[in-house]
Amino acid sequence: MAEQERELAYSIGKFRKALDRFSEALKQEKNDLKVDASIQRFEFTFELAWKTAKRALLLEGIICKTPRECLKESFRLGLLQDEEKWLAVLDDRNAMSHIYSEEEARVIYGRLPDYQPIFEAFLVAIKNRFGL
Repeated sequence: MAEQERELAYSIGKFRKALDRFSEALKQEKNDLKVDASIQRFEFTFELAWKTAKRALLLEGIICKTPRECLKESFRLGLLQDEEKWLAVLDDRNAMSHIYSEEEARVIYGRLPDYQPIFEAFLVAIKNRFGL
């Protein structure tokens, strides 16, 4: 296995663990701590998703530098489905990373269960495409 493939396999493993922790947080009884923890795990899961996509795209000879670029190239290659939802994920991640509003956090928290399946689908797609 070449170095880039090892890095992708490592990145996929980290993404899988983050996704598991995100999924775990969503199962907890709702309270202020759960909302905060779920949002933090969502942000972390998204970061690992786009960075995993970046590594996968590099194996395809595609260089992307930003999350939006990596998402667009991943759609083009079929690694991601539901472009509208992924762009909503990106917008929500940006909103929570740059401005914290308790009201906005609760709205975004309500959308998090919709994001879990697309993270799962990405994991399956990338593992299948690269045989990992």
